[in-house]
Amino acid sequence: MSLKLAVQEQMLLGRTLVEKWEFARSVGFDGIELRGEGAGKFADRRPEIRAAGEAGAVIPTVCVMMDHFIGDFDADRRRDAVDNMKILLSVIAEAGGLGAITPAAYGMFSRALPPFTPPRSSDEDRETLLAGLRELGEHAAAEGVTLLLEPLNRYEDHMVNTLEQGAALCREVGLPSVRVIGDFFHMNIEEADPAESLRRAAPYIAHMQLGDSGRLEPGTGHVDFLAGIAALDEAGYDGWYAMECGLSGDPADVLPAVSTYLRGGGR
Repeated sequence: MSLKLAVQEQMLLGRTLVEKWEFARSVGFDGIELRGEGAGKFADRRPEIRAAGEAGAVIPTVCVMMDHFIGDFDADRRRDAVDNMKILLSVIAEAGGLGAITPAAYGMFSRALPPFTPPRSSDEDRETLLAGLRELGEHAAAEGVTLLLEPLNRYEDHMVNTLEQGAALCREVGLPSVRVIGDFFHMNIEEADPAESLRRAAPYIAHMQLGDSGRLEPGTGHVDFLAGIAALDEAGYDGWYAMECGLSGDPADVLPAVSTYLRGGGR
């Protein structure tokens, strides 16, 4: 099994994206996952991303970083989120990447916390998400990339918490350019059997993110990453695994150990 391992840019040492790429390679990683700001700012990074690509950097994905998302309760904020996701998709396409990641929402509402009942019905949630996913899926298809929907745990979102919920939305949208990302940290909370959930949702999974039970790097908690990776390998998954978490120490010490562990070399 040959893993394609990426790491989000904020964990990497270096002043420029080229320097971060050189560091990533030196500690056993194959790609960089970018973080995409809103307000049109990600488009401004085109020269930097182009220079990194010319230096050999592999940039498969970008993860949106905003305070509002495609499932926002407010129509204007939803519109802005969709417009900014289109920018992320277009820029990552220019970089030769796979796609752009978004949750339905983050930190907007939780059924697990007071007041427990959201201001919008489940049917309205679903229709709102389907509208955004269809529009972005069509844009992604035109750009030759993929929109990646990320289920979050119940404390961070009330709409899409499990892989199956994400896969169901993909099925309803009906576009191959809309797929699901699995995140081991969120799965640790929401999936009773993470490996089996990965097997069931595998046809719709196009990307994976790595974070242990305490949201630090793999190997610091109780998540069985190797079982999950094996389940996906058996299902024919050949996509990326990207680090999205905190680090327990110096990146120069932590990241090589993570690469060794995930590639089967033990903790």
